[in-house]
Amino acid sequence: MKTLKKTLLLLVCLVMCGNLFAQYTYKNPVIPGFYPDPSVCRVNDDYYLVTSTFEYFPGVPVFHSKDMVNWKQIGHCLTRESQLKLHNIAPSGGIYAPTIRYNNGTFYMVTTNVNDKGNFYVHTKDPAGEWSEPIWVKQGGIDPTLFFDNGKCYFLSIPDGIQLCEIDVATGKQLSNSKVIWRGTGGRYPEAPHLYKKDGWYYLLIAEGGTEYGHKVTIARSRELYGPYESNPANPILTHINEHTQGNAIQGVGHADLIEGHDGSWWSVFLGFRPQSYLHHLLGRETFLAPVRWDTNAWPVINGNGAVTLDMNVSHLLPQHPWPAEPIRDEFNSSKLNLKWNYLRNPNYSNYSITNGALRLKGDVVTLDDNASPTFLGRRQQHINFTASTPVDIKNISEGDEAGITVYMNSTGHYDMYVTQKAGKRVLQVKYHLGNINHIEKEIEIDNNPLTLFVTGSADYYEFSYKQGNKASGVIAKVNTRFISSETLGGFTGVYLGLYAVSKNKANPVIADFNWFEYTH
Repeated sequence: MKTLKKTLLLLVCLVMCGNLFAQYTYKNPVIPGFYPDPSVCRVNDDYYLVTSTFEYFPGVPVFHSKDMVNWKQIGHCLTRESQLKLHNIAPSGGIYAPTIRYNNGTFYMVTTNVNDKGNFYVHTKDPAGEWSEPIWVKQGGIDPTLFFDNGKCYFLSIPDGIQLCEIDVATGKQLSNSKVIWRGTGGRYPEAPHLYKKDGWYYLLIAEGGTEYGHKVTIARSRELYGPYESNPANPILTHINEHTQGNAIQGVGHADLIEGHDGSWWSVFLGFRPQSYLHHLLGRETFLAPVRWDTNAWPVINGNGAVTLDMNVSHLLPQHPWPAEPIRDEFNSSKLNLKWNYLRNPNYSNYSITNGALRLKGDVVTLDDNASPTFLGRRQQHINFTASTPVDIKNISEGDEAGITVYMNSTGHYDMYVTQKAGKRVLQVKYHLGNINHIEKEIEIDNNPLTLFVTGSADYYEFSYKQGNKASGVIAKVNTRFISSETLGGFTGVYLGLYAVSKNKANPVIADFNWFEYTH
């Protein structure tokens, strides 16, 4: 009997110890692909997140989560040209880092249109619905944020150091002079300020070092809102610039936001990128998640050592709430496009329609090389290894017209596979555009049988192939990924997989019907 009691006691101890050291896992990035500069807010047990969009329209996607790990896009903040003017802007212009906040039943999203009037915010009661017209703020700079405290609203941005002023949230009118409250720890490009109030302290979180391999997150605090702010002796609290993280599969971590979970736990969302092919990255800066320990009157500590991994093992997670998996194939069977699709700049809607269960694109004289709005609908490349495919049915094609699929970083760098007319014959071409170089890599004569186009991506190469009728082509062209990477072309965006159409004659445009689009990884 004593032996049985000892055995039971041992089992109880083992179970208790197991619970004490329980490990939970999730995978980073939590939102893969070009979703940079994440900001998050919470309403009860619901979490809402926004990211930057630069020259793409609609602007600023809105995501919803119950657990901080699983996110579902529910809308965009900027869906009308009156909110978002992007005409003829250069690559990586337009909308910079947004912040989302919630106060007294209203959501606010504040951001910068660097090609319009600067800093503004919009608001709504329903983050999945329509947002207000812009309310512009006089204080300049970029990376604005709002902070609500004691019934007042404060505005921060970075024209020269981190500047703070009080505003009238109903009108955007500045109610106090702007004051520099901190300049960071000395790293270049201080940016992404966010204010939090905890345990009687005002904590000011920023990013430094530039949004590249030297990126980092630093923090300061003060008992008074306007400072002076004391720098954390343990700064930076998040970075992969250290020797032990230089080989990490995630680099450039920074531009963070902090959030308290509905169970009292703390978390951080932030951007980073995944290098591939000779330390180049193509997917853009993505959204990552890490746990935060934030004791009373203490400094926040991100993931224990200020570093993160692709496979995260943590001691705590919020109760998991995964969303149903999205279909890998978009059948274009609704009059409303899936939220993952974007236009380049402000679109000419007359060039787009859903007709007989197909996405119909009408060619425009604007090309993918122009800083304007070509007939283009794209979705982000979200994985290093993927295959995208789509059937295309071409009507009314003339000499020099194009209709097909593009692997698109920006107007200075993209790879295209398209149908065109040449010397009275229909041909399939693979072309790459790099700066001033336009090179046709492959040209194949085709007939009028049903045609499906394929793009397969890996760390080092994009491979192009097609199928006509029942005959598959095999790989017809293979091009290096790194020539359209961020390190090669510059800018702040990531690769899109786009469907497009170009016409030499606007009065007699080519028509391209895409019955479906499939993306697998």
